[in-house]
Amino acid sequence: MSRLSGPALRLTVLVGESDRWHHRPLYSEVVHRARAAGLAGASVFRGIEGFGASSLVHTTRLLSLSEDLPVAVVIVDEEERVRAFLPELDGLVAEGLVLLDRCEVVTYAGRGPAGGGPAGGGHSAGGRGVAAE
Repeated sequence: MSRLSGPALRLTVLVGESDRWHHRPLYSEVVHRARAAGLAGASVFRGIEGFGASSLVHTTRLLSLSEDLPVAVVIVDEEERVRAFLPELDGLVAEGLVLLDRCEVVTYAGRGPAGGGPAGGGHSAGGRGVAAE
């Protein structure tokens, strides 16, 4: 695990839950590529309602539209590492939105391999400990 503190860059990839890359959920492919690239962490958040460029609202309230809910993949690391990862998204994200935000990492602590470490820690990049500028 790399030590991450201070200024960082947050990459957010917004796609549909049903988007696929070679029969695998697109969000999962992004997470696995981020891990393979050695980035500090990635988290996936499932939305309960949203719309994008198509202007079609997807919501959990309507059964017929609940199949393609919005999903956000959030990755935080040092700016140069995140920017070096961006070419991995070329060709992957055909529909969706890719955002970059400067942020400041306040806390980045995880559990050790055996599950030890600080209580409440984890490898989530999008949870507490990241402050947007």
